[in-house]
Formats: sequence, structure tokens, C-alpha cells
Amino acid sequence: MTISGIGFDAHAFAEERALIIGGVHIPHHLGLLGHSDADVLAHAITDAIAGVALGKDIGNLFPDSDAKYKGADSLILLADTAALVRRAGFAIRHVDAVIIAQEPKMAPHIPAMREKLATAMGVLVNNMTIKATTTEYMGFTGRKEGIAAMAVATLEAVTNQYIG
Repeated sequence: MTISGIGFDAHAFAEERALIIGGVHIPHHLGLLGHSDADVLAHAITDAIAGVALGKDIGNLFPDSDAKYKGADSLILLADTAALVRRAGFAIRHVDAVIIAQEPKMAPHIPAMREKLATAMGVLVNNMTIKATTTEYMGFTGRKEGIAAMAVATLEAVTNQYIG
């Protein structure tokens, strides 16, 4: 059985924070506000794989009310989630994601993001695709107030544990 999940995340820009997208530090004068490192791309992917396989989202798995996740590396949270997904009887077959940001430019960083995210999930880099787009100056991303990301994950049940 093949199943698909979708994830979305958005964070506002903030001063005195590093900008980390897909596990990559991106040079920019602003970072993103969040309890963890605020990696919107890793968070959207985490929601996509966890929602469909575990029936939970990143907030259920790693609540912002828990101090141990303050400043957490989102790639570690993604890796932990991928391990839970595998234990639940699923293989991650493909993840397709999009980053929505007016600035900074994401294209130069996408190859490194693919590598880091694929490694965190334990999949081949060819099974991780990322695109970037703007909103042509519309909405909060267009006004340069923050960044959003969306992801779709395709998983395959590899054991009989899944009851669909």
C-alpha cells in the first residue's frame, strides 16, 4: 500500500537568529522565529511523513512547551521522526517540497538541502526534491515578513502493521 502525506510550515523573520532552511545555514540579515531552529522546510517534511504514518504532527511529537526542544536542530527531529515512521512499518519513498520566500534566494542552497534532508531521513538524495518560489510580493512572504514551506511525502507500507 502506498500513501501520501502533506505538510506545511511558516515562520516570521526575526533579528539575532540564524537562517536555517533544510539544515543549511543561509547568509541573511534575519533568521526565523521559533522554539527550535525554526527550519520551515524540515518542519513541513516532518509533518508530511508523521501525519500520514503516525497520525501526528511535529507539535505532537516535539511540543514547544517542552524546554528540551528549545533551539533544537530540526534535522535531528526529522531523523527521529523518520525512525518512528520506519518502526511503524513504512518506507519513505519520495519527498517533494517547495520553499516560499521572497528573499533570500534559495536556488544556490538547494543541492546542500537535498543532501542534508535525505541523509536525515535515510533516503537517497534522488528521492528528495526541492523547489523554491516567490509570491511576487503578495502576502506575508512577499512582504518579506517570513518564509513558508510545503511538502508532500510518498510512503509505502512495508509490514502488516498499518491498518488503513
